[in-house]
Amino acid sequence: MWDGNWASLAGTAESKASARLAETDDIAERNQWKVIRAFQKHKVSDFHFEGSTGYGYNDRGREVLDEVYADVFGAEAAIVRPHLVSGTHTIGAALFGVLRPGDEIVFATGRPYDTLHKVIGFEGDGTGSLADWGVKAKIVPLAAGGAVDWDGVEAAVTEKTRVFALQRSRGYDWRPSFTVAQLGEMAERLKRLKPDAVVFADNCYGEFTEDREPTEVGVDLIAGSLIKNPGGGLAASGGYIAGRRDLVELAAYRVTVPGIGGEVGAMLGTTRAIYQGLFLAPLLVGQAVKGSIFAASVFEELGFETHPRRGDERTDLIQAVRFASAEQLIAFVQAIQKAAAVDSHVVPEPWDMPGYEHPVIMAAGTFIQGGSLELSADAPIREPYIAFMQGGLTYAHVKFAVRQVLEDFHRLGLL
Repeated sequence: MWDGNWASLAGTAESKASARLAETDDIAERNQWKVIRAFQKHKVSDFHFEGSTGYGYNDRGREVLDEVYADVFGAEAAIVRPHLVSGTHTIGAALFGVLRPGDEIVFATGRPYDTLHKVIGFEGDGTGSLADWGVKAKIVPLAAGGAVDWDGVEAAVTEKTRVFALQRSRGYDWRPSFTVAQLGEMAERLKRLKPDAVVFADNCYGEFTEDREPTEVGVDLIAGSLIKNPGGGLAASGGYIAGRRDLVELAAYRVTVPGIGGEVGAMLGTTRAIYQGLFLAPLLVGQAVKGSIFAASVFEELGFETHPRRGDERTDLIQAVRFASAEQLIAFVQAIQKAAAVDSHVVPEPWDMPGYEHPVIMAAGTFIQGGSLELSADAPIREPYIAFMQGGLTYAHVKFAVRQVLEDFHRLGLL
């Protein structure tokens, strides 16, 4: 399958993917301009980077950061905080903020990402999950080909339906992720079904991969993690929630408590990195997307199935590759780790990770622990054997890692 001539294979892969690579540079440029204009509109200055302590009263840097995020995402309001520990925590805060006992939430894009299952929970589980608080979740599986099953969604709607939840990224599924245009069409159709319901989107892995965000096309509320795209590789922790002002306020009451919301919260020295990370995010997301396109092109040349394919439209960072065996899957993830600048000597092994239903193997040689804008890969050890690669702060790093994979496969007799 591979004769060992890396230069030839890489050149062919880049040539065949050249149109998408160029388009990605154009998207990064437009997003960079959008971020700069938001900084300029709100007169971001160096004094905004000063930290706050205690309650964080009158932290103008924090307040302006929220305003900048709202503008960048085309939203009425936003809350951006280092205290949100993950994407799952941030999504949970948004959902708990909006939902009330007796409400129903309909997951219109199928089974959500594994770590949300415990947030949904089951009645009487005693954990404080949505179900434990009397919120009923209805999950409508996707139709063939990854499309929304509109008949199923319509059947799930009742007078108690308060939230429609959409997941932009594929998660651990072999399906297309949903583009911003598709999310806008979904939002319009869902509001016709239940005009007073909230349309929420998990925006993780999607920020800046297109030149619009879901809140610019009719989605009411979005949430994401700062250690993914918008943190630009510099934010050490945190999450954001953006959308309609009333909904962001409700979410803020869950991030802190009612009556306080987003009015307090010391930033603990994180403000500069969050601002600077947002400034860098369009460029670095573009580098990661280009790396995913290149990886898809290389593996397609070698006869592997990829999703998305090199010529497909991109709406998130994630590149899925299907392998023939668990051995290939594990070797792929281990090679990604070997190619890291941090912890390259560590050999990942499958393990029972909290929040996941199957053993998972993860490569994460990152400067920020769990930083998914940095090059990483993970896979549940189950059939079909699909690895999910994401991130890469530089295009060159992703190319380096793909080459490491091929060298290891060749050495182990897996090609």
